[in-house]
Amino acid sequence: MGDGALGFWAALEEVYPETRHHRCWKHKTANVLNYLPRAVQPKAKAALHEIWMAETKAEANRAFDQFIATFSAKYPKAVECLAKDRAELLAFYDFPAEHWIRLRTSNVIESSFATVRHRTDRTKGCLTRDGMLAMIFKLGMGAERSWKRLRGFQWLAKVIGGVKFRDGIEVQQGVRKASSQASRRIAA
Repeated sequence: MGDGALGFWAALEEVYPETRHHRCWKHKTANVLNYLPRAVQPKAKAALHEIWMAETKAEANRAFDQFIATFSAKYPKAVECLAKDRAELLAFYDFPAEHWIRLRTSNVIESSFATVRHRTDRTKGCLTRDGMLAMIFKLGMGAERSWKRLRGFQWLAKVIGGVKFRDGIEVQQGVRKASSQASRRIAA
């Protein structure tokens, strides 16, 4: 999960070539909207939400294609900004549905460390290295209290083990095995 730090991703690919890349929808939405006039932005933002809030990857692809068809004639730079990262933006559909809320955006990580970043920026040069590390540790411990537990942590072992998921549901030998969460979602 990242917001486009391409150097980091290149290094990650070199060390861990099997790692999947996923782009942050919050950052991508902001980048796409920057290419659009202010009057068009609400409509475009709603269309982008239809993509990442789709229940299945097929629905997301249809919404993606609809966005491209709607905006490509007048706003090609906005469409190009979105289209170039299509695979990375839709990668979260290949993970358990319980994880999607955390996989769609990197803001969960960024907001947790905003206080640490703010304090370290303000105190540069004022502390020794050991003092700075102690301050960062204490700020991290304080930030930890606001962290939310990972939903669907029981799926982590399967994800790490290479089990395949399609539209958030485990796929086993060509047969889809619905989790209790996915079953409830389908029934609703």
